[in-house]
Amino acid sequence: MNKTISIKLKNQKIISLYSSGYPLITKDIIDSIDFKEGSLFKLVNGSGKFIAKGFLGKQNKGFGWVLSNRDERIDKSFFKTRIEKAVKYREWLFNSKDTTAFRVFNAEGDGIGGLTIDYYDGYYLITWYSIGIYYYKDIILEALKESVEYRGIYHKRRFDTKGQYIDDSSDYLVGTKAPKPLIVKESGNRFAIYLDDGAMVGVFLDQRDVRKRIMQRYSKGKTVLNTFSYTGAFSIFAAVGGAKKTTSVDLANRSRSKTKEHFELNNIDTNCQDIIVEDVFNYFKYANKKGLSFDLVILDPPSFARSKKRVFSAAKDYTKLLEDAVKITSKNGTIVASTNAANFNMDRFKSFVDKAFKNLNLKYSITDSFSLPKDFKVDKNFKEGNYLKVLFIHKK
Repeated sequence: MNKTISIKLKNQKIISLYSSGYPLITKDIIDSIDFKEGSLFKLVNGSGKFIAKGFLGKQNKGFGWVLSNRDERIDKSFFKTRIEKAVKYREWLFNSKDTTAFRVFNAEGDGIGGLTIDYYDGYYLITWYSIGIYYYKDIILEALKESVEYRGIYHKRRFDTKGQYIDDSSDYLVGTKAPKPLIVKESGNRFAIYLDDGAMVGVFLDQRDVRKRIMQRYSKGKTVLNTFSYTGAFSIFAAVGGAKKTTSVDLANRSRSKTKEHFELNNIDTNCQDIIVEDVFNYFKYANKKGLSFDLVILDPPSFARSKKRVFSAAKDYTKLLEDAVKITSKNGTIVASTNAANFNMDRFKSFVDKAFKNLNLKYSITDSFSLPKDFKVDKNFKEGNYLKVLFIHKK
């Protein structure tokens, strides 16, 4: 175990911030110390009074995380207590017969920044977001094993400051290896999960509530365009909800086979659905030129993406993306606008919508909005952790 470093805070505003429970360590806090990944630290005030304790670990959000506002030992018992509390909080999901995939531990929301744990029908997937938290891998793994019953445990390392996946020969850790695919359920529908097949497993769990709302209220009898469709999860729920037809568009070649796999898993005839491998921006131009329109358009782009021809940033380019989507949305149709960009809040996201419709001289109303589901627990002192923003927009 690394030696604990003492970091003295002199600015009263910063002292108050960390005394109230703010979890993220910023660069200005660690400027005067010898930074070492995984090192424990104590924050103290000018007179040496204890404020908080945590670990150092660089990731895209900052340079470390507060673990406790008490001067307690950071050992296996500490991590086990946090994991057990998190598991108990999700008891309602563990007891669900319709949903067998969800988040068990959500980083700073459950008290340990840089660490997430997801559940897939008896299998657990740990994701490490810094070398600092990975330093505690062995005791965290033991704490998890002692806290839950499991079929197997996998992990993914995303140490890069941009959250890039470190490709291992295998992500398997302990227990029984998962079948390929591992079939899980969400709201009664089925997904094919691949725990040992690169950075992504096949579905984004944070959109569960949005998918359910689309299925229950927005898809019956509608034509649906699902852009940046990945493995077609929104399309599946729309089809199950009674959509007249779905069109899924994504640039990645494997999106076609993955989407087809999900349709077939849910007994949906793929011949009645369109699965298109194409740049979404090019597809918008094509659809506009051909006069195509859709009753429901789903926009869930990455917060940042770079291709040979363009760079997309949600903060800079979402308004233009919305304009393109609105143009091919039927009158009285709905756009589901979603972003996982953490660098702006819901109010600013709503301003993108307002600007897009004003630019087109059209009227709209917002009929539904979503942020992270309950299992993606958010620290009340770290509101930027609630990154997901979803708006259902009615085009008048």
